Parts: sequence; structure tokens; C-alpha cells
Amino acid sequence: MMRSCLPALIAMGTVLLSLAGCGDMSSQPKESAYSPLASPAEVPFGTVEFDQHAVTPPPVSMALLERGQSRYRVFCAPCHGESGDGRGMIVQRGFPEPASFDLDGLRQAPTQHLVDVMTQGYGAMYSFAQRIPPEDRWAIAAYIRALQHSDNARLTDLTPEERKLLK
Repeated sequence: MMRSCLPALIAMGTVLLSLAGCGDMSSQPKESAYSPLASPAEVPFGTVEFDQHAVTPPPVSMALLERGQSRYRVFCAPCHGESGDGRGMIVQRGFPEPASFDLDGLRQAPTQHLVDVMTQGYGAMYSFAQRIPPEDRWAIAAYIRALQHSDNARLTDLTPEERKLLK
């Protein structure tokens, strides 16, 4: 009989010893959440204060387009393709095809929409806010606009000097 009670006595003794280590927890020093000494909560990345605006679009320049092209090749071309047709290498490996930038809806959308999609994600595309700084998002959007214009460019739109450069 004593042997069958021994494990129960050991367990009960362990519980009593562990409870003896607990003091009165109601008298712990703590800080009120609304105390002026309380540290402020960390502000999430990409948060914009009320009545403030995110980075405004920079003026389009050759340097901006070149930066946009280099960032596009790193972050966008794997899915959207070099020409923006939505047939990048990832799609060739079996992933869903993203929208082509040549669609009328994307051609007519404001450039801010392109930046917002990069920032927040859309559909199967996840947010790039942690990967691409706002200035580079605007550069990529400017490069996408250049891709859209080049897809529908006509030879008659070019000056004679520009036509000579094509030959």
C-alpha cells in the first residue's frame, strides 16, 4: 500500500514546494499603461501620420528611369518579365501569371496605383514595402510607364534624329 502512495506523495510534495516559492504577486512593482513614464509603442514600418503624405513623385529624369530599370530587373522582372508582359521566369516555372502592364486598366491607372500595389501588395503579389524603399518604388513606377509607352510607340512618333539612332 505504501508503494502505491509514494508517487502521489512525491507529486504532492513537489507541488507544495513549487507553490511555496510564489509570493504575493499582487504587490509587484508595475507601470500603468497610461503612465507618462510608459514607453511608446513601436510604430510599424511605412506608417504615415494623419494628414501627411507618403513620398511625393519625383520629377522624371534619365537617372530616375535608369534606377527604376535596375530595381525593376531585381524585384519585378522575375514575375512580370523584362518587357512587363507578365511572362517572367517565375511564371515559366509554373507560378500564376501576373497582369501585363500593357492592359488598358493599368495604362489608365494613376502612377500612385502602381506605387500602392508595390507597397501593399495585390492579389497573389505580396507587399514589397519592407524590400523596396519609397523612392525606388516611384523609380520603378516611372520605368513601368516608360515600358508602357514603348510597347505602343510608333516610328512616326520619333523625330528624324531619333529614327537615325535606331538604324
